[in-house]
Amino acid sequence: MQDDTAQETAIQPEQSFMGHPKGLAYIVFTEAWERFSFYGMQALLVLYMAGYLLHPGSVENVVAFAGFRTLLEGIFGTLSTQALATQIFGLYIGLIYFMPVLGGWLGDRVMGQQKAVLLGAALMAVGHFMMAFETVFLFALAALIFGAGLLKGNLAAQVGRLYEKTDQRRGTAYSLYVMSINVGAFIAPLICGTLGELYGWHYGFGAAGIGMMVGIVIYLAGRHHLPPDTLRGAHAEKPKLNPGDGRIITAILLLFIIAALFWTAQTQVWNTYPLWIRDRVDRDLLDLTVPVTWFQSLDSLAVLVLAPAIMWYWKRQRDKSAEPGDLRKIVIGCAVFSFACVWLALGEIMSEGTSIALFWPAVFHFICAIGYLYVGPIMLALVSKAAPDAVNAMMVGSYYLSLFFGGLLSGWLGRFYEQLSPATFWLMHGVIVGVAALLVFVLHKPFSHALGLEQVTPSV
Repeated sequence: MQDDTAQETAIQPEQSFMGHPKGLAYIVFTEAWERFSFYGMQALLVLYMAGYLLHPGSVENVVAFAGFRTLLEGIFGTLSTQALATQIFGLYIGLIYFMPVLGGWLGDRVMGQQKAVLLGAALMAVGHFMMAFETVFLFALAALIFGAGLLKGNLAAQVGRLYEKTDQRRGTAYSLYVMSINVGAFIAPLICGTLGELYGWHYGFGAAGIGMMVGIVIYLAGRHHLPPDTLRGAHAEKPKLNPGDGRIITAILLLFIIAALFWTAQTQVWNTYPLWIRDRVDRDLLDLTVPVTWFQSLDSLAVLVLAPAIMWYWKRQRDKSAEPGDLRKIVIGCAVFSFACVWLALGEIMSEGTSIALFWPAVFHFICAIGYLYVGPIMLALVSKAAPDAVNAMMVGSYYLSLFFGGLLSGWLGRFYEQLSPATFWLMHGVIVGVAALLVFVLHKPFSHALGLEQVTPSV
């Protein structure tokens, strides 16, 4: 029964896009534009709140904000303007990555993945355009959260459904998918960030909305190349869990909890890190003062530059039968990202209280990129490969639970940026992600057994 389901939900290998099914091209370009819109807004969000929206004279215009702040401070305690900005950002990112669990379930069981993606994209477009009006700020965030919940897990799950379970191209497909994320994330701060930071916040948010509209057009153009929705009506047969699937699901969820420590540190690159760049880094370069949002572009550029080299290195290891498995890669990625946080602390220590040279954050992003490439796409490929067919899209969506908890924790930790020295603040994050590396290393054998990785060739 399980093999029949896999055959029905996978598209035959129509090799017309870099040796992959043509549908992958439409998914990749849709994701690139969706990420353009998402990261364009995200690059501005903390700076917008901390530098403008949450200050007297502006915050009073936001509908229902007084009650919202009372609720937040009832949970997290009294918050300064800056701490409030980082806490809202952390909550927003957390919910963005929690909602795909519900969205994946709706895609699996109710409306089908294609309809879920289109509805989610429409909500996100509306949310971005609403961000141009400060009075409806909270409603804009809500539209973005619900839209991302429908889109993210269902779009990512369609990548896996283009391939059979045994197709070794699956890992490479997810690497291309993650590269598309970083293409969008690279371009977005340069356009949306520059417009918002230099010419007006609302221009940046409007540009993000236009990017989402482009993504919708691309997805609609390629729908006939994508995996067909398997739920055709109320009486359609629902795939069922098989014996042993509960063990797999439990292991995946435990791995997500550990991975949340990695995402706690990674999320700070978009949360407190821009404030650190604004406050501590000498951004003068020749006759230019580098905008803060451009550092988010550098973060994505580093991934794009290093991804081909990393994939070539993995292939060379695979040819020599020396490639580490998925879990080993995650250990390496967490350890490298831990060092990236320590690198920022070293920059603070070496500066001896003066402004930080551009050299330190520039190198930081390239170290981060290595860590990210060893964790992000590998986790997605692992979950898509190991999760039972009956709940595959929901489990891929549940991958974002790691980012949910990481986002919440990063928002809470953001308050300590004002209380600790910057060096101590970044060392704290280095320890957090280092613990994740240690836990996966120690639990490697039971994870491998539970997920069936002992008999599976590592994917790239």
